[in-house]
Amino acid sequence: MRFEKFTFGSVRIDGVTYEHDLVIDRGQIRKRRKKASRPFRDAYGHTPLSAKEEIPWDCRTLVVGTGAEAGLPVVDEVLEMAAARGVELLAVPTKEALAILNRGLDRTNAILHVTC
Repeated sequence: MRFEKFTFGSVRIDGVTYEHDLVIDRGQIRKRRKKASRPFRDAYGHTPLSAKEEIPWDCRTLVVGTGAEAGLPVVDEVLEMAAARGVELLAVPTKEALAILNRGLDRTNAILHVTC
């Protein structure tokens, strides 16, 4: 999988441009379904990544691209779940996340936020 370009509002992977948040689970790309996290929006000022979402835990490393300005909050419960599962969680701006993913780390999944 080649992570080619990130601009505010879109990311290009293997020649395909996506204009929504993504979940990458064992090489499969799907749209992030953040509805389950919306009840936390008021507390964080933005819909965060919460444990209520379908997080791709079947990995050694979970890369969370937090957006162009690192605006995606990650709820503490997600960090605790990662630690309990022995999953290294890297929450970095999305541009950095793509660089990490391009290293081709073994057993790495991702959640990519494409705006803020």
